[in-house]
Amino acid sequence: MKIRTAEQTDFGTVKAITQGTIHAVYPKYYPAGAVQFFSDHHSDEKIMRDIADGTVYLLITDDGIPAGTVTLTDNEIDRLFVLPEYQGNGFGRALLDLAESRIAEQYDTIVLHASLPAKNIYLKRGFKEKDYNTLDTGHGDYLCFDRMEKRVR
Repeated sequence: MKIRTAEQTDFGTVKAITQGTIHAVYPKYYPAGAVQFFSDHHSDEKIMRDIADGTVYLLITDDGIPAGTVTLTDNEIDRLFVLPEYQGNGFGRALLDLAESRIAEQYDTIVLHASLPAKNIYLKRGFKEKDYNTLDTGHGDYLCFDRMEKRVR
């Protein structure tokens, strides 16, 4: 596998990984309104902006298939997704290793917002819960997530 900085031509791929993972995994944990809110939050505009800023990374399998992505904004890990059919192969761990090492070059603490399906992964990596959040997504649905931190220095 290799991880490289995403380029403008990778927009469709990054979007497909992000949206495909959200719509395949998140309905198992969240109501429809929360899934839609989360999907909208990771909009085309945000993905394109982050790619232009050089903060999006793309994981390519040994077979040449794009399977995962992560975005780094200052000391925050954002938009870490691995397509469901590639989960359990160490790709998420590789993306997290890259993210942590890049952030640790400049910052003492890594922050992220952990969704319900990802929270245990971050706990096992040494992240600590800082606060629990609920966001009203409308129509009586809520998106629940934890703000987490990890000291790296």
